[in-house]
Amino acid sequence: MALPPPDADSTCLVTGASSGIGADIARALVARGHGVTIVARRTERLEKLAAELRDRKGVRVEIVACDLGDADARQRMRAEVEERGLTVEVLVNNAGFGSAGRFDRLDLERELEMVRLNAEAVVDLCGRYVTAMVQRGRGAVLNVASTAAFQPLPRQATYSASKAFVLTFTDALHEDLAGTGVTATTLCPGPVKTEFLSTAGLDWEGLPDFIWSESAVVAEAGVQGLEKGRRVVVPGVVNRAGALGGQHVPRGLLLKVAGKVYPVG
Repeated sequence: MALPPPDADSTCLVTGASSGIGADIARALVARGHGVTIVARRTERLEKLAAELRDRKGVRVEIVACDLGDADARQRMRAEVEERGLTVEVLVNNAGFGSAGRFDRLDLERELEMVRLNAEAVVDLCGRYVTAMVQRGRGAVLNVASTAAFQPLPRQATYSASKAFVLTFTDALHEDLAGTGVTATTLCPGPVKTEFLSTAGLDWEGLPDFIWSESAVVAEAGVQGLEKGRRVVVPGVVNRAGALGGQHVPRGLLLKVAGKVYPVG
């Protein structure tokens, strides 16, 4: 099993855990007996989830409020985790957001914030925790990308590029870590009805039901992927077919089709 066994002094650090996939990943880890440190900006949301998790399993649950897009805040978060005497043996980089619209009409600072959170923070936290995992000879990393990682998306140029970065980075990291006892897995969900959609300004209510995945199902698939040491997890047959098409359809044709049918104004 690639996922390290639970230990009183170890923790699974889960970012973006205040709702959606991040919260469900924390639930899936706690259900397996792991202690978790849940991280997000909204303290009240974290406190509510922490109370639920403690009631369900009785494991150690810590909360840390942090704006993960800020490098200084990430350093403070790391120091706070260390001060609590916790060893991060599982790292889940789930925090992220998207936007929607023609790039020239989007707010540039918001797009740059997206790159800092979706891409820079992933590299930073992996850099801060993976070395120690390798030294211990055990550990696991789950980086949450998207099926958007498999092709460029007009009207979501920065978002799809940031998730492509996460996928490529984690693919290479997975191979770098071969034989060390540490694994790296990318989780690439398709459309999930979470707060991500409203934050990004996406209105996908017209998509058929078979396109959608449940957050808890996606989270469970990701944690199972960690347990098996898989390189990439794409939950759902439709999403796997789309990911395959995104990799092999000629880029020019894909862009023309996506530009006409992608459900963003």
